[in-house]
Amino acid sequence: MLLKIKNVRKTYRGPLRRGPVVRANDGITLDVDAGQVYGLLGHNGAGKTTLVNQVVGLLKPDAGSIELAGVDLVAHPGHARQVCSLQPQAQLPITGLKPRQAIDLIGGLRGARRQDVEARRDRLVEALDIGEWLETDGQKLSGGVKRLVSFAMAAVVPGRLVILDEPTNDVDPVRRRLLWDAVRSLADEGAAVLLVTHNVVEAERAVDRLAILDDGRVVAEGTPAQLKADLEHELRLDLSLEPGAAMPAAASFVLRFKPNGSRAQAIIDSGRAASAIAWAQDLRSRGVVGEFSLTPASLEDVYVELVSNTDRRPGAAPELGPGPSREASHAHAA
Repeated sequence: MLLKIKNVRKTYRGPLRRGPVVRANDGITLDVDAGQVYGLLGHNGAGKTTLVNQVVGLLKPDAGSIELAGVDLVAHPGHARQVCSLQPQAQLPITGLKPRQAIDLIGGLRGARRQDVEARRDRLVEALDIGEWLETDGQKLSGGVKRLVSFAMAAVVPGRLVILDEPTNDVDPVRRRLLWDAVRSLADEGAAVLLVTHNVVEAERAVDRLAILDDGRVVAEGTPAQLKADLEHELRLDLSLEPGAAMPAAASFVLRFKPNGSRAQAIIDSGRAASAIAWAQDLRSRGVVGEFSLTPASLEDVYVELVSNTDRRPGAAPELGPGPSREASHAHAA
């Protein structure tokens, strides 16, 4: 494994060292290999960015170890900044620079030849479809274009480990797809990619493996298929009500029914698919439902089950006691 994180713990205290101890990371262990897109999935405050900042040497763990290709990054944090590329969660300040200049500057700082940087930059600009903004001052760019430029800055001379912290924030749907293709290309070219996100739907399409974090702990880890295995016998029926229609009662075969405004979700056993479709079609014929869809359980369903019901988490860690964990907001460029 290229990146090995073992039993990493990081705690904080409140301002002026008052208040309860906040456990941002509590015994996190995971491995990331070259050629792999590895997702860190969790809500805001789950501990994702705190872990990233320890990997790149911006924070020191209270306990545990972090190794990259056999080098102890806790003992040698400067090494991480030499061999890692980071797209931080916060927007990089490129005011006064044009995207072409910003990308080329990072490539030069990472020691690549000018010709190689320019060729790589041109391929990224084409892949992300941002050529029309290449000569625009950074302060005039939209948030989404800035995110794409930030990704190109991290990818123009990728390190052995590329860390992307919420790379799709503010990016439009079309270019978001292009960005995910570029992320996949980084791994296919041999880099290990550590992807930090709270977007469950996109994570399912993009990652090879992932860890779900909650309150600073890994509550599940594996491939998307492995994590969904416990729910493979379930289907999700999504209902969209007609305007003014009353919420229907759940059919007798529905395992769990989740009304939400003008929408509802019914979880059913996969063997009752025909019954579910017949029920939804009857609701539509009576003007109660306008649209419906029947789909297998998704990674989002797994995520909700894991983070919303501690007692049902497979292999859940013991409760930490009083004091919620929160993720420290240290998003800096390496």
